[in-house]
Amino acid sequence: MTAAATSSGAQPWWRSTEAVVGAVLILAMLAIGAVNPAFWSADNLFSLLRSNVVVGVMALGLLVVMISGGIDVSFPAFAVVALYLVVRLMVDQGLGGHVWPFLAATAIGAGLGLVNAAIIHKLRMIPLIVTLGTASMARGLLNGLVGTSNVNIDRFPKSLIEVGRIDLVTLTNAQGGSFGLTAMLPVYLALALAVHLVLTRTMIGRSVFAYGASPEAARRVGFRTGRTVVFVYGLAGALAGLAGMMHSSMIWMANPRDFAGLEMEVIAAVVLGGASIFGGRGSVLGTMLGVFIIVMIKNSLILMGIDTTWQRVVIGAMLIAATALTALRDRKALV
Repeated sequence: MTAAATSSGAQPWWRSTEAVVGAVLILAMLAIGAVNPAFWSADNLFSLLRSNVVVGVMALGLLVVMISGGIDVSFPAFAVVALYLVVRLMVDQGLGGHVWPFLAATAIGAGLGLVNAAIIHKLRMIPLIVTLGTASMARGLLNGLVGTSNVNIDRFPKSLIEVGRIDLVTLTNAQGGSFGLTAMLPVYLALALAVHLVLTRTMIGRSVFAYGASPEAARRVGFRTGRTVVFVYGLAGALAGLAGMMHSSMIWMANPRDFAGLEMEVIAAVVLGGASIFGGRGSVLGTMLGVFIIVMIKNSLILMGIDTTWQRVVIGAMLIAATALTALRDRKALV
């Protein structure tokens, strides 16, 4: 539920952003399935859901930032810093463990997010410039001080492989191979529910919407805006760090150059899900639907053998179209 919808209370549900995005998603699935029936195979659908997890967790953090009226392009860099530092520590020290690596990566991401928050709030700087700078510094410091070599499956911690191999359901395909639905999916769904509840049921969530609509008005009604900025960017960094470790455990590898260019896909997904580029508006459900559409289109382009270069063209076009539509919607709402 968006802040605008909540405040008006008169808009029928079928005219909500989430309903429109959901209808577009269903139509797109039917069209893609008609062109390529392999789309409906359980193997492909499980792969789609698996691909939603990492992008979706990152998108939840970016959603909160965009509702606050900010933007963050540093989260892919923070994700790769968190995952690589933790995996290298485990490899170099011979450490195991199933839970603490994820908590450590989350803490590293949160710490880096707080750096963004401190600079943006204390120095009154533009979030895009700050996060561009911190992203570049994070990647540069990681590669310069820690290393540039991949940690491949032969050296990857066994405990993380065990976590990444957990499936909710395991099936066998026609060729005799097995495939499963990753257990990371309910983690993603639980995080989405938690973010939704925080945004809609807590004072800090209301302060995020208020700050995004008008920082000065939020300050005048008593919200502590500095705390809001810290929460927003700290949460985005924490979710990025967790997403990075989830990604690493699912592919059994740590690549210090991973996630390059991923910010465009995540931004496109959040905007496609109805989040306003001007702040004050957005929903978890819309973002999850936006993530599914972006991942599904990429998946379909791969099935059709479209080159990666053209996939970027499609995603970029979708970002522009979604931004134009949401900007038009927001201008109409102001009239």
